[in-house]
Amino acid sequence: MRLTWNRIRGLIRRGRPAKWGNDRFSYQQRYVEFEIEPGQRVLDIGSGGYPLPYATLLTDRFVDNAPNRREQLVTMNKPFVVSDVHELPFSDKRFDFVYCSHVLESVKDPLTACREIMRVGKRGYIETPTLGKDTLFAWARGVQTWHVVAIGHHLCFFEYSDRQLDGIRSSLWRDRVFSKWHDPLQQIFYDNQDIFNVMFPWKDEFSVFVFRLDGTINALNAQVEPA
Repeated sequence: MRLTWNRIRGLIRRGRPAKWGNDRFSYQQRYVEFEIEPGQRVLDIGSGGYPLPYATLLTDRFVDNAPNRREQLVTMNKPFVVSDVHELPFSDKRFDFVYCSHVLESVKDPLTACREIMRVGKRGYIETPTLGKDTLFAWARGVQTWHVVAIGHHLCFFEYSDRQLDGIRSSLWRDRVFSKWHDPLQQIFYDNQDIFNVMFPWKDEFSVFVFRLDGTINALNAQVEPA
């Protein structure tokens, strides 16, 4: 088939596939077995504009505009409670599953937030962007406080330095990935969500480490051997 200029231009400017939207749950199912049974109580913390379809109760700190949320709040006509992840208004082990996606990178105190998540849930799933993702998109400043690493059953929070918050200091990657027109980088990004996001299923409890710029280290549910 002869490639005319009009055909080449059409290939370059064709729209990106609909599957490359902002629905987190669609890509999470490719990597995570949620194993949520009918009738189980499921809490979505920080549900925002992308609530978990399996959730039976939604909670978010913000109802209207949020500093790190561009989209409007969506409740899907499900029960909704305004609350802060640092102090959840639920009884111990109230939920069979607790879902918390793209929230903990912005909290004030990761240790307290994680303690609350474990207190109210029997098991769950946590997701945050990786340092690499924040670096390429250059969107952490003014929004996020921590980059996170998952190692086994441990979540490690590292406070962002001033330089790290700037990322690559360019919107080029962000503009190309989120362009309404097709770009090869879009396929690379959407086919590697397990690299660009920390995906952390947990059961019963997990360990938390918090590393701050002032040199302090805090831990929860951790056994540390002396050097």
